[in-house]
Amino acid sequence: MTNYSPEQVVWTQSLREAFGESVELQDESGQTEVFDIAAEFEVDGVGYAILVQPDRKDEEYEVLRIVKAGDGSLELATIDDDEEWENISELYDELTFPEEDEY
Repeated sequence: MTNYSPEQVVWTQSLREAFGESVELQDESGQTEVFDIAAEFEVDGVGYAILVQPDRKDEEYEVLRIVKAGDGSLELATIDDDEEWENISELYDELTFPEEDEY
């Protein structure tokens, strides 16, 4: 997996169009949690979602892959590849907190 630059990002709205401003996710134990969609974008044709819990906006965010199911519906998938997760997380940080130009 390569490192991506902000110029490669294509902002999307597919999750918001399908689900609104938030989504419900179920963890391994069956507990359901609500997450706000902070951002969604594509890089090299792969969709990613940045999700935050409404009561924890200042804490860590979730990075998930947006996958189109066989019936055309959208699903969210965990990113199992640590390098991919790290690259997308760093890219989102760059997009959200651009470095200040040094003078």
